[in-house]
Amino acid sequence: MNMITLTIIAINVILSLKGFNDAVFFEKYKFNIGAIQRGEKIRLLTSGFLHVDVSHLFLNMLTLYFFADVVIHYLGNIGFVLVYLGSLILGNLVSLFFHKKEYYYSAVGASGAVMGVLYASILLQPDMMLGLFFLIPIPAYIFGIGYLLYSIYGMKNRMDNIGHDAHFGGAMGGYFITLIINPWVITQHTLMTILLVIPIIILFVLQRKGKL
Repeated sequence: MNMITLTIIAINVILSLKGFNDAVFFEKYKFNIGAIQRGEKIRLLTSGFLHVDVSHLFLNMLTLYFFADVVIHYLGNIGFVLVYLGSLILGNLVSLFFHKKEYYYSAVGASGAVMGVLYASILLQPDMMLGLFFLIPIPAYIFGIGYLLYSIYGMKNRMDNIGHDAHFGGAMGGYFITLIINPWVITQHTLMTILLVIPIIILFVLQRKGKL
C-alpha cells in the first residue's frame, strides 16, 4: 500500500476512534450548519475524518484502498492528496449549499473524499470494471453515472440518512480536479468526460428550477 494512502487511512482511524470515545471531540469537529455559519469553517475539513461507527469507517477506508492506487498512478502523490482533500471540502460545501437553512443539520464521514477518488479513478481509467454488489461486473463509467443519478434521487426525496449531497460534491471534486491536473484526459477520454459530467449538469438544472 502506498504510504500516502496508508497515512490517510491511519488519520481517519485515529480521529474516528477518538470521536467514538469522546463525545465532546466529536461534537466540536463534526459538520454542523449552524456552527459553520457562526464561523467554524474548520469543520468543513475535520468532519471528513470522523465517522458514525466502525462499519461506516471500514466501508469508506475499504473503498479508498481499492481506488487510491489508480489515482496515484496517474496523478502522483500530490495530485492524489489534492483530489482527496479537495473532494472532501467540495462535498461539504455542496452539503452546506443545499442545507444552508437547516441550522441543526449535521454529518460526518470521508464519503465525499472517497467519492472524489472513485470518480477520479473512473475518469482516468474508464474501461475498468466494477463489481455491483461485489458480484455483477459493470463498466466503471456506468457505475459512476448511475450512482450520481441515484444521489440526485436521494437528495430530492430525502429518503434515508445518507449524505447524498456530500457524495455528489465529492464526485464533482474528483472530476474537476482531475481535469485541471491532467487535461489530457479530455482529449483521450472525450466521450467519458462528457458522459460523466451529465449528472452534474442535471443536478444544477434541477436546483435552478427549484426541484431539489
